[in-house]
Amino acid sequence: MQEALFKVREKGKYGFMDAFGSVVIEPQYLEVEPFYNGFSRVRFNNRLVHMDTLGRLLLKRLYNYVGFFEEGLARAQLVRRWGFLDMRGNLAIELDFEDASDFNEGVAAVAQQGQYGFINREGRWMLPPVFEKAQGFRSGLAAVCLQNHWGYIDQEGSVAIKPGFDQAFPFKQDWAVVVVDEQWGMIDRGGDWILEPQFDWEEGQRIPEFTEQQVVVKQEGLYGFLHRDGSFRIPPKFDFCGDFSEGLALVELNGRYGFIDPNGEWIVRPRFEDAGYFSDGLAPVQKQNRWGFIDREGEWALSPKYDYAEPFRDNLALVLERGAWTYINPKGDVIWQEVLQ
Repeated sequence: MQEALFKVREKGKYGFMDAFGSVVIEPQYLEVEPFYNGFSRVRFNNRLVHMDTLGRLLLKRLYNYVGFFEEGLARAQLVRRWGFLDMRGNLAIELDFEDASDFNEGVAAVAQQGQYGFINREGRWMLPPVFEKAQGFRSGLAAVCLQNHWGYIDQEGSVAIKPGFDQAFPFKQDWAVVVVDEQWGMIDRGGDWILEPQFDWEEGQRIPEFTEQQVVVKQEGLYGFLHRDGSFRIPPKFDFCGDFSEGLALVELNGRYGFIDPNGEWIVRPRFEDAGYFSDGLAPVQKQNRWGFIDREGEWALSPKYDYAEPFRDNLALVLERGAWTYINPKGDVIWQEVLQ
């Protein structure tokens, strides 16, 4: 299992430390991203470049854009053409495409001459470019667009679900979100409705996803939760809802934040100015413009004394203390702190 690394800041530059507070990659970059599948991306000469956990850059060539590695390959763009890099920074699939998605289930959607098809890891066509748009495969199906309508195909290229949706998104095992007339619903792998379109869809919103058997829905400007069995256990009545985490969900009511259980019962009544999700048994909350952490009963675990606080990750949380980046453990002990000039 890959060791967790945490972003640190010194003199306006960024690097990484380990879980014990030891800096393992010196702060030297104007921008760094969290590690994913063994690599971060850092800003170098105004371009994104892959960096491994030892701080080594994949610098064989600078690209306009590089994606994260999926299944050992990362999409890369040079000028207006796309190809794929291997994990040593070599060009594994030539820059032959007008667009490209990440690899998943052994194939990637790519475009040539304005049409989309699918290639394998060797760069050979698995399905020729005959689609107006296409997304990657998930659970054996891929969303494709034909005549301005979205449907799904299998890896043989056969139509699995007839095009008829305004938008369609990747399957999550046995269900997928689709949009019809600016309302979203869910279908199963046979194309039958699990949930008919009835919830507000806003362009650019995050794709709805079940967390702990519940999914956030919005109707007439209010938020609630729908259970996987199709029942409204928590009808839309909140100004905002976050996903469930550790059995509790963050909700906003009348400008204050609190937490509810899967039945919609208040566990922590709405009394905070802002809040984050529960992680490692604690949640960051804001009270009187200061941040601290509460436990699952709503009691202060760490008193509100910080300028800002993020949820815990791997038993560390990033907080701002008198303007300095600071990592603390669940007891509030300082593991690392930025030295301000």
